[in-house]
Amino acid sequence: MSIKVNGVEITDDEVAAELPFHQDTPQPLRSACIALALKRVMLDEAAEQGHPVADAEEAADYLLSTQVTVPVVDEASCRRHYEQYPERFRVGGWVDADHILFAVNERTPLDALRLVAKETLALLQEHPERFEAMAAERSNCPSAENGGALGRMQRGETVPEFEAALWRIAPGTIADSLIETRYGLHIIRVNRRHEGQQLPFEQVQEGIAQALTAASRDAAWRQYVQVLLGRAKIEGIDLEGADTPLVQ
Repeated sequence: MSIKVNGVEITDDEVAAELPFHQDTPQPLRSACIALALKRVMLDEAAEQGHPVADAEEAADYLLSTQVTVPVVDEASCRRHYEQYPERFRVGGWVDADHILFAVNERTPLDALRLVAKETLALLQEHPERFEAMAAERSNCPSAENGGALGRMQRGETVPEFEAALWRIAPGTIADSLIETRYGLHIIRVNRRHEGQQLPFEQVQEGIAQALTAASRDAAWRQYVQVLLGRAKIEGIDLEGADTPLVQ
């Protein structure tokens, strides 16, 4: 069945031209078709508003600037964000930590790996003095040669889930659970930590306002696009769960 948006058919040539931009998605063909359908909706709505254009990005820019109301971000909102996420506004902090990595790849038997990791963690909770030996014996990280030592790490130097654990674990202790990242399962020991300096609110207020405004604009845009999709007559494809750069 062909795909039609407001009576206009999406051609095979259009799909073929769009497809290369979606090769990194789980379903490239579906993603390309959804993107084309959304572009058609943008173009039709811009024309309906008296601004006919041939380029979907231009149509999106016009609609965003004229049809989407973005909530104003005031000082109180910025201050709430500053107080809710203080760690985002610290500089100069570092953590000295060690870890044992149980690495994963496409051939790793995850259940067996998790069992070994849990057994190792339980052993170390009983005998923390054996951490270096266990790292040398079982860790899949080059740091195993140094007893799992990672040295001092600044904020932003590791993947988010690992970094979150570094700043959560009490210095001088081993995490009481495994930390999972894209690299595998980690047992983390934090040795020392320096929290760094908290930047004053006045210094970061403008940046917070810009970030919150961008987030509000994106949310308002997604909501507006969903309304347009609900009004459009779309045949041949189910847009439920559609998530493309035009929606984002």
